Amino acid sequence: MRKLTDQELDEISEVAADAAEKFIFSKISKKEVLGLDINVELDHNDGLDVDVVVEILLDDLSSADESIANEAASHAIKAIDKFVEDL
Repeated sequence: MRKLTDQELDEISEVAADAAEKFIFSKISKKEVLGLDINVELDHNDGLDVDVVVEILLDDLSSADESIANEAASHAIKAIDKFVEDL
């Protein structure tokens, strides 16, 4: 894999965060989310290692559970894979 530029790494982070957020809000209403934190860590030493952590605080009346955070993180990683393929 070629060396990615800082701009490309920033774009990858944005793609991941946007994908996770869009996934969550496609499944539940924004009213149900009291807090949302999406962390994307990229390590580009030997290839590209990505770690996406989604933390979500849901309203007590929400029908969703915290598993949506794991699903959103997986969705974000798939979005990164697609983005990198297109580079």
